[in-house]
Amino acid sequence: MASQIETPEYQLLEKHGQFEIRLYEPMIIAMTNINSNYRESTYTGFRRIANYIFGGNDQNIEIAMTAPVISSSPVNNDGIYDVAFVMPKKNSLSNLPEPNYDNIIIKEKNLGKMAVLRFGGWATEEKVIKYQKKLEKILIENRYTITGNFMVAQYNSPWALPPFRRNEIMAPIE
Repeated sequence: MASQIETPEYQLLEKHGQFEIRLYEPMIIAMTNINSNYRESTYTGFRRIANYIFGGNDQNIEIAMTAPVISSSPVNNDGIYDVAFVMPKKNSLSNLPEPNYDNIIIKEKNLGKMAVLRFGGWATEEKVIKYQKKLEKILIENRYTITGNFMVAQYNSPWALPPFRRNEIMAPIE
């Protein structure tokens, strides 16, 4: 499913196995934040924004699903998680409908230069922590400067089987 839907545009700067350095184009996102644990936050955030794109907006229109769903990492998190969907490229801030609920924000996001480490299966809290530590180690060993918080990107529908799932740990770098 992930290969059939739109994903954000980026320039690939480096690639070493599952590790990549990317330069992202600015994008429009629909974002919400949840004060709970990682699992509950990602589920609640997904449902909130899915409601918006499936017609829970002031125009009652559907917006195409894109990938990935991006969320805050549970590492060094104070219990408030951001969860975001990237809006289709054809949309702009001026032509997207307003959400029916004020807990969803539509805004432009510029990820910029990101270090990315891909992994499969479910993006459980334990797996996210494991791969974040692995990415952090790669970045330190290669003298990259991390400039912000780590994020988790999940590309598949909830129905995708674990062997076919694509996830990424992402970190902004200089």
